Amino acid sequence: MKVFKVNPRGYCHGVVDAMNLVAKTIADETTIKPIYIVGQIVHNQIITDAFNQSGATTINGKNREEIIGKIDSGTIIITAHGINPKLILKAKEKGLNVVDATCIDVYKTHKLIKRKIKKGYEVIYVGKKNHPEPEGVIGINPKKIHLIESKKDLVDLNLNTDKIIVTNQTTMSLWDTEKLIKLIEKKYPFVEKHLEICTATLDRQIAIVEIAKNADITIVVGDKASNNTNRLVEISEKIAKTKAIRIESLSDLDVEILKDVNINKVAVTSGASTPSIITKQVIDYIERFNVDDSNTWRKEETLDLNRVIPRIRKGEK
Repeated sequence: MKVFKVNPRGYCHGVVDAMNLVAKTIADETTIKPIYIVGQIVHNQIITDAFNQSGATTINGKNREEIIGKIDSGTIIITAHGINPKLILKAKEKGLNVVDATCIDVYKTHKLIKRKIKKGYEVIYVGKKNHPEPEGVIGINPKKIHLIESKKDLVDLNLNTDKIIVTNQTTMSLWDTEKLIKLIEKKYPFVEKHLEICTATLDRQIAIVEIAKNADITIVVGDKASNNTNRLVEISEKIAKTKAIRIESLSDLDVEILKDVNINKVAVTSGASTPSIITKQVIDYIERFNVDDSNTWRKEETLDLNRVIPRIRKGEK
């Protein structure tokens, strides 16, 4: 079967940086133990399991404040999604050692928003509700930052000032974000626009449109909690007009899909927090698949968690 391997796909720089920082923190013998990650370091359960196995415990909760409230000693690692800056101060006041793995692109948005609020601006922030990245952003100043996920949210928003900026979560769909921003500009013609979709997300979205339009189906490999993964599925269907499915690994792939006589060309991509070895197993399987040879239908999925995260020697900085 023909496989179109979408490039770029998989790990972005923010994910790699965060994983490297966690691995170094675990390997460093001077790190204050125990080590906790405040929520999933990136949105992928396989990576979460790998780090839990390696010496850092992932703590989940309703929000980051609740998670930090559960931890009384040791080292905490802030995830790539960023966090409310006030919670870092709270953690330090509790005597916790704080390691910050916030993605540089998320940090850049934080700086922009802080600078604008200091100048008296209200902030319209386009993002997903109940996602840790907007949670961290809103925490900067809940009275001045207004989360917009849909047209209805915008209808309900009433700002009586001409000092407004609009920005967004870094992993949003370019098309959905621009559509909402146009509505925001219509309601607030003087709004100052700052499109903050990160380059890695944008490059992957543009690539899937170009490749998926030539395929019969798109398979996106990634975790259900990953916003950028879910956006790739939507973009394939809405923009490239190619049916898409999301799977977490080869075991999730329904063989019956590949048996469809209308499926001959498959586009494969993966979310920015999906381990490349997982995507490679999916690609290899589809390339070997032959609808007339049942021997090729068998899945031989193997996963060594030790190969998912970076290998850092103890004491390496």
